[in-house]
Amino acid sequence: MVKAVALVSGGIDSAVAAGLALEQGLGLVFLHFDTRPLGNTKGKEKTAKLARHLLSGSRKSIKMYTVPYGKVLFAIAKNCERKYSCVLCRRTMLRIAERIAEREKAPALLTGESLGQVASQTLANLNAEHSAAKIPVIRPLLGLDKLEIERIARKLGTLETSILPSACCSLPEKPATSAKAAILEEQEKSLQIEKLAKQALESAEIEEIKA
Repeated sequence: MVKAVALVSGGIDSAVAAGLALEQGLGLVFLHFDTRPLGNTKGKEKTAKLARHLLSGSRKSIKMYTVPYGKVLFAIAKNCERKYSCVLCRRTMLRIAERIAEREKAPALLTGESLGQVASQTLANLNAEHSAAKIPVIRPLLGLDKLEIERIARKLGTLETSILPSACCSLPEKPATSAKAAILEEQEKSLQIEKLAKQALESAEIEEIKA
């Protein structure tokens, strides 16, 4: 079966993207980034619950990676311009996801991004983020608005779980909306980004989720 590594936050959008992909017969490996201690998040538990729900009625299972990500977020906050923090965060996530994809023999990544919903998802920022990955990034929600995504979430039965409280890192007051890859690469030089990504992945927890 063809697989993709799905970046699943526990929120509405990524769960819908995963559900649509599964309906189309795509095999998934879930990847969740645990942002603790930046907030008392229940993201891991929510993501596992969403996986079990999406598997309901099938005999399949989903492998789920949980990567500790707080250290990466602290490094970005300490060493980089605040306005680029969201885009740098996403670029690092994609680097880690690509390494997992290589390990799992998955030829693509899957995300829940939809164009322009938040500052990090302008077309310029998406291009700058995804230049950090060398394999394709599938974005099934790209042209949908929030109401359309919530409608699909209700149909899939994921909305009730996705809207449960959880925390993520704080957004910059004035995030960059047209970041360029060259500028981001310069910012990343002070991060030792490859080392950070490698350390985060080495500390990942892996579990098999069944319905």
